[in-house]
Amino acid sequence: MEDYLEREAIDRRMSQVNHRILVLSGKGGVGKSTVACYLALSLACAGKQVGLLDVDIHGPSIPKILGLEGRTIEIAGNTILPVSFGKNLKVMSMGFLLMSDTDAVIWRGPLKMGAIKQFIRDVEWGPLDYLVIDSPPGTGDEPLSVCQLIPARREGAAFPDGALIVTTPQELSLADVRKSINFCRKLQMPVLGVVENMSGFVCPKCGEETQIFRSGGGERMAREMGAPFLGRIPIDPKIVSASDVEQSYLDAYPGSPAVVAFSSAIRPILNMESDSTVAEQMPQ
Repeated sequence: MEDYLEREAIDRRMSQVNHRILVLSGKGGVGKSTVACYLALSLACAGKQVGLLDVDIHGPSIPKILGLEGRTIEIAGNTILPVSFGKNLKVMSMGFLLMSDTDAVIWRGPLKMGAIKQFIRDVEWGPLDYLVIDSPPGTGDEPLSVCQLIPARREGAAFPDGALIVTTPQELSLADVRKSINFCRKLQMPVLGVVENMSGFVCPKCGEETQIFRSGGGERMAREMGAPFLGRIPIDPKIVSASDVEQSYLDAYPGSPAVVAFSSAIRPILNMESDSTVAEQMPQ
């Protein structure tokens, strides 16, 4: 009976969310959380109602990227109220529950599963066009818990609508990202696309883009794996400086090469208007 009531509560909460997107990477340090943040911000700037859920229990970085450190959540009865960022974006992260940003969360799998379940079941998002879920690197407890907990919107559908895969051009990253794509396929979850992050470098003095690492590895890997390739995003030092002063990079530098590249990369996700959009991108 308790399991039934819990399932019903999750179904009721998620029924208000139109699209659910899981952001994955096979390896840490590829800028996955930054991509998740700016995906959510881009959707919000386009007038969509967006939730951003950080399920990285051990290393929550969303509050730092958005300049929300020190903010606390409100709890009303059994309901958790997320933190608002601007008019259209709501955010929930383990980072809001820690006394200090240096606190370590030393939990095994069942405790992490319980926290993620509570985030999905009890956070009062309200009606959302998109819920962007930032998962830690790899294919372990956290992304699997999300896929097990979020209900499908129709019979035979994937639980999240699909996954956005973030990589860097180097083969060391690409090897692990292939595992993320296979993770999605084993769970019958569509891969919405691959983003190659840190592809090129924007010079802070002249604003021009140069190559300091390899480029194009993400596109080649996506082609080999039969996954859509969404685009390359260069490293831009202004992203760091904007986060440090609690400013949205998208608002501060709208014409920068990184913002232009990112806007182009997420256009297919912004245009998700029907179930068929997702189904067409289901990996074969």
